[in-house]
Formats: sequence, C-alpha cells, structure tokens
Amino acid sequence: MTKVTGHPYRTHHCGELRREDVGKEVVLKGWVDTRRDLGGVIFIDLRDRFGLTQVVFSPQDNRGAHDEAEILRSEYVVSVRGTVRARSEETVNPRLPSGEVEVRATELQLLNASEPLPFPVSSHEEKQANVSEDLRLKYRYLDLRRPHLQRRIVLRHELYQVIRRFFSDHMFVEIETPVLMKSTPEGARDYLVPSRVHPGRFYALPQSPQTYKQILMISGLDRYFQIVKCFRDEDLRADRQPEFTQVDVEISFATEDLIMELMESLMQTIWQEIRGIGLSIPFERLTYRQAITRFGSDKPDTRFGMEICDLSDAFRGSPFRVFEQCLQDGGAIVGIRVPGEATRGRGAMDRLDKDIVRRKIGAGGLIYMKVGEDSSVQPSVKEDALPTEYVDRAIAAIDGRPNDLILILAGSDPAVYEQMGALRLNMGQELGLLDARSAFRFVWVKEFPLVEWSAQESRWSAVHHPFTSPALEDMGRLASDPGSVRARAYDLVLNGNEIGGGSIRIHDRVVQSRMFELLNIGAEEAQRRFGFLLDAFRYGAPPHGGIALGLDRITMALSDTENIRDVIAFPKTQSAQEPMVQSPDFVDDRQLEELHIRVVSPEPTIQK
Repeated sequence: MTKVTGHPYRTHHCGELRREDVGKEVVLKGWVDTRRDLGGVIFIDLRDRFGLTQVVFSPQDNRGAHDEAEILRSEYVVSVRGTVRARSEETVNPRLPSGEVEVRATELQLLNASEPLPFPVSSHEEKQANVSEDLRLKYRYLDLRRPHLQRRIVLRHELYQVIRRFFSDHMFVEIETPVLMKSTPEGARDYLVPSRVHPGRFYALPQSPQTYKQILMISGLDRYFQIVKCFRDEDLRADRQPEFTQVDVEISFATEDLIMELMESLMQTIWQEIRGIGLSIPFERLTYRQAITRFGSDKPDTRFGMEICDLSDAFRGSPFRVFEQCLQDGGAIVGIRVPGEATRGRGAMDRLDKDIVRRKIGAGGLIYMKVGEDSSVQPSVKEDALPTEYVDRAIAAIDGRPNDLILILAGSDPAVYEQMGALRLNMGQELGLLDARSAFRFVWVKEFPLVEWSAQESRWSAVHHPFTSPALEDMGRLASDPGSVRARAYDLVLNGNEIGGGSIRIHDRVVQSRMFELLNIGAEEAQRRFGFLLDAFRYGAPPHGGIALGLDRITMALSDTENIRDVIAFPKTQSAQEPMVQSPDFVDDRQLEELHIRVVSPEPTIQK
C-alpha cells in the first residue's frame, strides 16, 4: 500500500455513526487508536476528536483492503471506505456512543505512517500515570491527541462562545486594547519588549488592560469587554501561568451590586450551558474581615463547615500562660470543630501537631480537646494548667458535640486566623470534603483594605491596584489612617480559588493624585507614568468600575482539574519554559545590536 494524497471526502466523523446508519456507505478518516488481529480478521479503533469507531477488515468483505491493513500500527493516519453494519448483540460496546455499529472496510488508504511514540495516546490509556509532565509537554502535539485533553480544549472554545453571546446580549462592545503598552506599577513584574525604533525605550506586555479600559469609559463606550491575553513575570504554581487569559469587563455608572449581579448571571449562564448545572443566585457575600475570621482566608472554601470560632473570651483570665500571654499581646485564640474525629489516637495528634501545624502551617503549636460519646471532654492540656471551667466555656462557645475533635491555635491577629484557615483546609482535604465535582460554591469577598504596609519598602502599597476607589465613608482617613480605609473592591471566589477580581475605580483627578501620593508616587512620576489618565480625568470622566475574570481558572473548574496546564493548548512549565519549542531561547548578536542591547551572561548567545 502506498501513501496517497488524493482521497475521498470524509462523510462522517468517528463518533457519529449509530444504529440508524446501518447500510450506509461511509468514508472515515483518523488515527489508528488500537489494532487487533483475531484469526485473520483485523479490527482497528479509528479515532478523531469526536470519538472512536470500530473498523473491520475481513477477507470476505475485501481481500485487498484486508491485506493492506496488515501494516497498520498505532497512530497511522488512514482513510477508510466501507459499509456500516450492526454489531452482534454479544459484541456491542456500551462504553462507546458508536458501540452498536462497526464499519466493514472495502477500501483503505494510508495518509501517513507514524514512528513509535514516546508515550501512548490511546483513548484506552487516558490517565498517563507513568508519563512525566515534562515529556508530555515536549511532545505536546501528541499529548493533545488524548481525548480528555481535547475535551478540555473544546470546552474552552464553548466557553468563549457563551461569554461572547452573554455580553453581546447585555449591550457590551468587544474592543481590543494594545499588547505593546507602557510599563506601569501594578504589583507583578512586567515583561519588557525593547524598541528598535526608539533605542533605550521599552514597551511592556500588559498585566491587564486596566488603564485602557478606563480610558474607554471616559471615551463614552460605556460597556466594554474583551477576552484578552495578559502577562505577569512572577513565580508560577499549579493555577498560574506567565501568560494567561482573562475576561475583562468595565462599565460606566457602575455600582458594586450592578457588577456582582451581572457576573452572577454570567456564571449562571456558563454553568447551565456548559455543564447543565443550575446555580442559585445571588451568591453569598462576605466582607474581607468576615472571610478571614470565619474561614481564615480571603479566598474562602465554603463547600464544608468547620468554620473558625473565636474562643478568646472563653479562655480570658485562665492560668494557662500561653493563652493569657497571647491575649495580653492583642492576639486571639481560635478553634475549629471537626465532627466525628475524637477517636484519633495520641500518635496521630502528635503527627498533626508536628508535621502540619508547626512544619507546614508555621503555627506555634496545637491544643486540642476530644469530646466523648458521653459529652465528657479530654483536653491535651492538664487541668492544673487549664481548669475545667475554661474548657467547658470553650466547648459551649464552639458548640462541641459528642465525638467532636476541637483544634485550637493561639497567636497574633490576623496571622492566627490564616493559620487556622490552612489547618481547616488540611482537615477538609484529609476527610475528603474538597471534591470539586460535588459542589460549586461561589462567594463574593468585598471591602478589602485599600492599602497595606510594606515593611521591606517602608511604604504603603495598593492591595489591588492604584486605581481602586476608597470607600466614600472612609475617604476622610486616607491621609491620617490609611490602613483602616476600605476599598470598593470585590473578588469572586469559587471553591477556595479566586476566579475574578475588580473594583469601582477612581474617576476624580484629585482623588487619584492623593492615592498616588499615599503610594509614594510623586507628582512628577505620576505625570510621567499616568499623565494620559490624569489628563483624561479633566474632561468629564464618568464614575465606572469593572472586573477581570480568570478564564483559565474558570475552565479548570468546569473541567474538574487542578492543573492550569490541562486547559491551555501550549502552556509553560512551572519554570516558565515551553519544552516543545524550547522557549525562552537565546537570540543572535545581530538582533541584540539592532535593539541596542548588550547581554551580560555567563552563557554565550547563538552565532549565525
């Protein structure tokens, strides 16, 4: 059999044929997923992105096609012509949508052969448990043949369509903003692009289109959205990439409630159309302080209970030195109730204290109490150090019940809440309460601090970004007590992961200048970096606000994966490299000379 380039038109895809197609002559094209030779009859599973179809090569149907099929191996690309036949009852494959039929081949054309693969990509071996991610990313074009990755890429495409229809239906305009822009301080490091035409000057790749979308509001284009690439040169993790995609939204005359309600409707539409799941709205709304004191995180996972309880008053005045010193220093004593875990032994509790509380979480140490079936309480601290009356008060405050395990930490506020939040998540993970497939729990977190003090830089820095509006009622404390000023900012959190963040923006030149001063951005620097925005504020800037949603993270949630690389066609590794094309890479001296750049490096550049 010779490889051919001219071949008949494909009539059906490999996941399409059903019992009602029996008797049709069809042409299928795809990859040989598996091949089996059973007593002179050759079976292949032919695969494309739509699914599998069993193809049978039998001498009784066509001797020539059967003989040609002898050379077929996994991942050969072929064109098959044949007739659809019903499978016998005992050979029906209920796991395949096309499992009731097969194609009896009368013609076979080899479109391309394949060398042995570095790892299998068969539909029957989706998990790839023994293949390293680096190897799969090096051969990403093979990795992407695996059906579960293809489903995620297709899901992402479907998500794009739902988002665009939603915003179009709500009178938004999709507008592209520049990719080569100006470097502005927004928290993370910029990716810089040198200018050949203007030596010594640099563009920056956008961390977000923040200033451009504000300019669009001043331009009168009052409802903007964009599915946009953004870039941040920061340390990576499972849910972060150096280049990522966000759904960027801005609205003139917006309020927090308007934006939250619109995004809730968007999420409801996405989950219904993509997953067939109805979400209940409105979502729960928490202030930043509520999120910290109840869940120990500004990204609270509300799929399970074990909420943090402040036990400070219950232990106030106790002779237990650790607790009393903590309270005298202005700290807090907090606990969580773990139902049904009072039977844990001393060894298990010691390991929890040593390996999780001290080593992983960084807390000073764990105090615990076990509530027996008869409601008796067994604390880890002796009675002479912590009298029974204080133990009883704590159990009552936390609503301790038979067989409960009470975990207690003491420390400074808010650090102790964050440590208990980490312990809460650890217990939730251990007890199997964090299954993403079991529930989708959205929550809004609002009223963040506007600024936080950076001890390293000895200055205030913006918690979100410099364009976030202070709460109107807190404006008077902007100069005198900036740490107490709340921002008109809000984050959308899903199952403990931030999937969106936004704010009502500053639209007044005077207020924006005061914000820059607070952040130690002088008038000259502010004019140099943001003069275009400050000048635009002179000419009737409307109040406005918006949000940016992480499209990659939303896709992760919809497709039940915790690895962002599973939902991006060509992702970077955690060291910000792309193994397939080997980027980043060196460039030759001529290119550097054109850009007026000299690289100081122990590694030489490539000579051409």
